[in-house]
Amino acid sequence: MYLHVGNSRRNHLLCHEVIRWKSDVPLTEGQLRSKRDEFWDTAPAFDGRKEIWDALRAGATAAEAQDYQLAQAILDGANISVPNGFLTECYDELGTRYQVPIYCLSYPINIVKEDSGRDSPADCSEPVDEGTEQTLKLRLSTTLGEVKLPVYSNDTIGIAKKKLQSQEGLEPSRQRWFFGGKLLGDKMHIEEAKVQPGYVIQVIVNPEKTDNSPVRAS
Repeated sequence: MYLHVGNSRRNHLLCHEVIRWKSDVPLTEGQLRSKRDEFWDTAPAFDGRKEIWDALRAGATAAEAQDYQLAQAILDGANISVPNGFLTECYDELGTRYQVPIYCLSYPINIVKEDSGRDSPADCSEPVDEGTEQTLKLRLSTTLGEVKLPVYSNDTIGIAKKKLQSQEGLEPSRQRWFFGGKLLGDKMHIEEAKVQPGYVIQVIVNPEKTDNSPVRAS
């Protein structure tokens, strides 16, 4: 059944295919994941309704996993229309337009494999001035236990993730750090996160990937 939104725009069913695209700047899986998280966490602040953005995020996740039936059910439940069949352009029942960037919908064809032996200079170079030494309290999603991590105030989150890898054996690409409900980007310095003494940083640890690269449309 086709739906009509407030501005009489005809809806189409979600296309059952993976969008092929190439990133201008090659991204690793970890960088792509951070880029996606940053978009989904900030998009509701600019325009549209949060519940619609939440539904779009869930629908995009289901579609990327090729569960198109679930993705369609999520869109229908939120009265979201996709006139061109893709989530790159969507509308709610009031006719408000929502645009989901392509990098939130599929992997680029030039995705870079994670290589712990090769790090970009921006990620691995320590600042000349390390700042003051401090200890962070981290709560890991894998164990729900707290660990203490010695760092310097001028360390970036990316460097701190590598230190956590040395201490706990968790690859940086699997780590997502949150404080006060905000995702901490890899290039942010510890001091910029403004973590008060005694407060805990939540570390969401993604499961190790086996071989679940998205299937490309022929």
